[in-house]
Amino acid sequence: MQAYIVRRLLLMVPVIVGVSVIIFVILRAIPGDAIDAQLESSGNLSQAQRQQARAELGLDKPIWQQYLIWAGNAVHGDLGNTFQSHRPVTTELKNRVPITAEVALLAIVIVVSTGIPIGIFSAARRDGIADYSMRSISVLALSAPTFWIGIMLLFVLSRYFHYFPPIGQGFNLFSSPGQNLQMVIFPALTLAAPLSAVSMRLVRSQMLEVLRQDYVRTAWAKGLRERQVITRHALKNAMIPVITILGAQLGALLGGTVITEQVFTIPGTGSALRNAILQRDYPLVQALVLCLALIFVVLNLLIDLLYARLDPRIRYS
Repeated sequence: MQAYIVRRLLLMVPVIVGVSVIIFVILRAIPGDAIDAQLESSGNLSQAQRQQARAELGLDKPIWQQYLIWAGNAVHGDLGNTFQSHRPVTTELKNRVPITAEVALLAIVIVVSTGIPIGIFSAARRDGIADYSMRSISVLALSAPTFWIGIMLLFVLSRYFHYFPPIGQGFNLFSSPGQNLQMVIFPALTLAAPLSAVSMRLVRSQMLEVLRQDYVRTAWAKGLRERQVITRHALKNAMIPVITILGAQLGALLGGTVITEQVFTIPGTGSALRNAILQRDYPLVQALVLCLALIFVVLNLLIDLLYARLDPRIRYS
């Protein structure tokens, strides 16, 4: 197992390097650069001023040289400064990533605590009234766009409950946990709604497949209770594909959800990535994409290790 983990960690290096090269090239293949984006709001500059500005940002060098300079600094923990605010990119990451991480983790907690139990219950009561009801609700949750769910949630809270969530007022987890929870719970619920529906339907289908297996019939024949059959014999095998989906969902959420962050005015990675792309802020875009890539490869490793815990037949050598 240790040798497998070491190999996977070593394989992360070429993956991260490859992602950095791809995003570096793609960004510079987009027409215009940070100077052109600034001209749209600041007015015209002379050709000499534009050349000077590009030289100050290092955009006048060949692309391979730009990459080597940036990669060399990144290895030492220096991701550069943003083109717009001229602040260190690491500072922007420290301010943005924890906010998105808090919302994403809370959303996954909601998904696990609702989608999985409902899927198990629906499979155990197959073709019953509760099963049809849960499946209908899941279809509605999957059909509704995420931004619409967020807007309707805000509308219902303000119109019928006269409650206005404190959105866009900063996130203070440790100094004011109660206010912080009010700010993150509704974005988390918005993100969790379609993901809970996906998890519920996947758990239901996997549980129905596992419940047809011979070893489960043997457990029923031994006279075990329904709870014992489901939790001890069926659930672990049914959870393997569910864990895969949850890991991918968590990676996507940590990467930032642009629309939800716009609806709830959340200063997270999604809104930062959108603004950075529009402003051609290369250092910030590169750093955010690298963080996303790193999150995905780490989550894939953790999921693979969790497989062996759920199914003793899986071995890594």
